[in-house]
Amino acid sequence: MADALRTGEVVKLDRGYPLVRFPDGERLRCEHATALVKGHDQRAVIGDVVSVSVPDAHDKGVIEAIAPRSREFVRKDPTERAVPQVLAANFQRVIVAQPVGEVNLRRLERELVLAFETGAEVTVVLTKADLAASEADTESVVQAVRALAGPDTPVLLVSEADPSSVEAVRRLLAPGTTTVLIGRSGVGKSSLVNMLVGAEVLDVGAVREGDGKGRHTTVSREIVEVPGAGRIVDMPGVRGLGLWDADAGIEAAFSDIEELAASCRFRDCTHEAEPGCAVRAAVELGALPRARYDSYQALRQEAGVVKERREQARRLAREKVSDTKRQRKGASPPPRRKRRS
Repeated sequence: MADALRTGEVVKLDRGYPLVRFPDGERLRCEHATALVKGHDQRAVIGDVVSVSVPDAHDKGVIEAIAPRSREFVRKDPTERAVPQVLAANFQRVIVAQPVGEVNLRRLERELVLAFETGAEVTVVLTKADLAASEADTESVVQAVRALAGPDTPVLLVSEADPSSVEAVRRLLAPGTTTVLIGRSGVGKSSLVNMLVGAEVLDVGAVREGDGKGRHTTVSREIVEVPGAGRIVDMPGVRGLGLWDADAGIEAAFSDIEELAASCRFRDCTHEAEPGCAVRAAVELGALPRARYDSYQALRQEAGVVKERREQARRLAREKVSDTKRQRKGASPPPRRKRRS
């Protein structure tokens, strides 16, 4: 006979098996209840609060339920046309990390949209400042990132040789809060966590000769306690950053363009060819960089395509339900319309 349900938190996710920590400090590797996965296709992610049973003669706990989440980090599942993928839950801040010597502004725009979409506090941290070519190059990159992130988003520069820069990041991690650290592989996320903790708690690949960069080794998500501060989750390098329900995130990441759009002649202006478009006027005057405008339009278009695919998926689901009801009543289902290839 199984014990009563126990409540715990998912503190690590390694190859699909959540590690749950209970209030007494015990940790237990768990799997998902069949009814949970098949009924609603729900799976626990890092930060989730879960209810766990421990069946007799079973080497793992069984997650029977997942508590409602206060916040989610969501991207479009790269393996599906219109399915969301939750990567983390129940956090208060997102730190977007990029190496100062190899900042990718286009990727940063997308990372900021996804971070802002969560509703959490967002900070950009530029890592590996000690490897930068020169102070002038570093300052130029910092200014470009600050212009992109906007006046309300802190941008911090971190160098392993400057303990005060690490302390500035640590001060963001208030006790009792959880921060999600995102960025592509090799940006120095694990190294940053180790610097924050003051110990080698996460593996960093051997440093290559020539460029001084560590190889990416993180393959699991894990909540790490930072002494005297809060907790941080080093997310594995995420290659695909497909948007999912990202309207609010785009508005926050491109707040300057949204402010301009409020002055457009038409409320539903697409900023393409309508007369009286304040956004295009700003581009033509040089007040809004063309590259930023192009990124904004591309992200809005992508978000619109995802919305349409979601609506198509919902319509198909409703049609299947209707067909099933007709078949149960003995009626023949109506012929399906041919879909465009």
